[in-house]
Amino acid sequence: MKKIRNNLLFIDGIINLILGILLLLFPAGTADILGLPKSNTHFYPTILGAVIFGIGIALFIERYKKEKKIRGLGLGGAIAINLCGAGVLLLWLLFGRIALPTRGCITLWIVAVIVLGTGLIEILTKSYKK
Repeated sequence: MKKIRNNLLFIDGIINLILGILLLLFPAGTADILGLPKSNTHFYPTILGAVIFGIGIALFIERYKKEKKIRGLGLGGAIAINLCGAGVLLLWLLFGRIALPTRGCITLWIVAVIVLGTGLIEILTKSYKK
């Protein structure tokens, strides 16, 4: 069970780090490439990138901690973040009437499915229990 837990922490951490880096380094470029809505400022995408990147770091701290003195983000917290994020994104996609190019819709559906799927796998494996 610990191996599954560690693998899930690693995978979830990688997803968050990659998305966080993209938003931090290329807030406008990432939105353009993925066909996502544009923002008037780079402030919100950059802050979101920093938060997502921080979540990724917290997952890696939890995965690779050597001492019991430091804790990162456990799978319980990751499940909550994944389900809330995917849930809100799915609500936007289903009911938000946002004008996006096809590429943007596909991108957001893929993100929603990956994030929701990761959360569901974390729940189904019960790997959040020690």
